[in-house]
Amino acid sequence: MSKTLVHYDIVGSFLRPEELKKARADFAAGNISKTDLKKVEDEEIAKLVKKEEKAGLKIVTDGEFRRSYWHLDTFWGFGGIKHTTQEHGYFFHDEETRNDSAQVEGKIKFTGDHPDLEAFKFLKSLTDGSDVTPRQSIPSPAQFYAELVRGPENVAAVKKVYDTEDELLNDISKAYYDLIIALYKAGCRDVKLDDCTWGMVVDDDFWATMVKQGFDRDELQEKYLRVNNGALKDLPADLRTSTHICRGNYHSTWAAKGGYGPVAKYVFAQENVDAFYLEFDNERSGNFDPIKEIPADKEVVLGLVTSKKPELEKPEDLIARINEASKFHDLANLALSTQCGFASTEEGNQLTEDDEWKKIGLVIDTAKQVWK
Repeated sequence: MSKTLVHYDIVGSFLRPEELKKARADFAAGNISKTDLKKVEDEEIAKLVKKEEKAGLKIVTDGEFRRSYWHLDTFWGFGGIKHTTQEHGYFFHDEETRNDSAQVEGKIKFTGDHPDLEAFKFLKSLTDGSDVTPRQSIPSPAQFYAELVRGPENVAAVKKVYDTEDELLNDISKAYYDLIIALYKAGCRDVKLDDCTWGMVVDDDFWATMVKQGFDRDELQEKYLRVNNGALKDLPADLRTSTHICRGNYHSTWAAKGGYGPVAKYVFAQENVDAFYLEFDNERSGNFDPIKEIPADKEVVLGLVTSKKPELEKPEDLIARINEASKFHDLANLALSTQCGFASTEEGNQLTEDDEWKKIGLVIDTAKQVWK
């Protein structure tokens, strides 16, 4: 299953159920213990996996129910990293997020004990004996690097520990490689790297500001590619690796705009993954032309069904867009998915649990029409 193309998929995060929201609030208020919270998480994840299987998904996730953020929780799990806050959160189109961050306080390393590893072990226990593949999604190494140099305080913290950026990039890659191998040893055969860094690079308005601050677009892309590929080298042949690249997903808002053209020759042509999960749900995403840079034998998973709003796309429109994309990448190596997860953070997007399952049903039913 690990390297078999199914032609329909999801990105992975699900709206948090009310029982889980209540338990997290109770834990934050000191009304229940960590053990009590974990019990609720376990119960809700078990229910979710059953729903995923019943819906017909062949690759399942834990909905990221143990996380507050799609990325920061993973960063905080590495040695040498501490949980901090900044003056501001991340700025999206109409909103600002919470202001949490991750900061270097020592040499970065995988310690052998990581929340994502423990989360995967539980997910796998729920799928043993079934015909579905449990997937572990983690934020990309490039996303980790971007967080560690976000703002002057984070940059200053890096410089106290690392004499050179090369050393920092190498340690990030090594920590990720060690985590991925630990996941593999725990039975993981499908790892997805979620990555918004490339989605920011494509935004010309964003880069007009970055250039004024002394950043170089090509130089940064080289760093992103280097740190990602450094974590992906010499992995087991039966481990399926993929990357999901979008432009931000928070409470149904977005952070960046622009087609994939400016980054295609870097990430599409050179990143060492088996599949690319790409955002193509509206005009902000540009056209399909850049996917021609992706090697012909790799999968391109088209995120045509938006996870940001409840309205259902028309199957005929989705089929037409899939056929359009097939002009740039062989239809046999294309697949359909939602454009992103339904809850990249625990706030979730502005739709209901019923809406999200209708979206997933639409993805599966449409894919079965295209790839009979």
